[in-house]
Amino acid sequence: MGVFDFVKEAGAKVGIGDSKAEKKEKEVAAASAKAAKEAAQRAREAAANRGKRIAERKAEKLDESKKAAGLEMYVQNMGLEIKNLDIRFDDGMATISGEAKDQATRERAILAIGNTQDVAQVHDDITVPANAKQESVMHVVESGDTLWKIAEEHYKDGSKYPAIFEANKPMLTDPDLIFPGQVLRIPDAD
Repeated sequence: MGVFDFVKEAGAKVGIGDSKAEKKEKEVAAASAKAAKEAAQRAREAAANRGKRIAERKAEKLDESKKAAGLEMYVQNMGLEIKNLDIRFDDGMATISGEAKDQATRERAILAIGNTQDVAQVHDDITVPANAKQESVMHVVESGDTLWKIAEEHYKDGSKYPAIFEANKPMLTDPDLIFPGQVLRIPDAD
């Protein structure tokens, strides 16, 4: 009798363990399964994120559409005559188009929209008749400004402040209520 040496990994498998090749196959299979599971999870997360971004963009577009409709209603309620009025709103910019009866109506619409919360810029595509007056001077109200002071600055006569007030109706409802940051139109002095 004696001890015989054999190659441990060779021979028939009789259920007493895995060969190195079998262990390697199982490790590769487990790693592949794990990688597939992780890839599937990443794909689900990416799809969820895409879906979330799409939903957020749709919600933003809906909000912008509501804002545009509100701006249109605001201009119409002011009694400003603009045919084919169309206002679009995107990322703080309002784009207004249509046909104004005159230059003053065009400017009032632009100022009414521009002096509205959330509007940072107004892109003007409003047309006016060819014989329309020249554009008015625009004045940005600063702290401490009054219509009297603005009239003195532009007309050299503070008592002409009612012209500025009238030019900015219906946006202004009281000559004593102007606020820093508002933009006012200053019509030609007559």
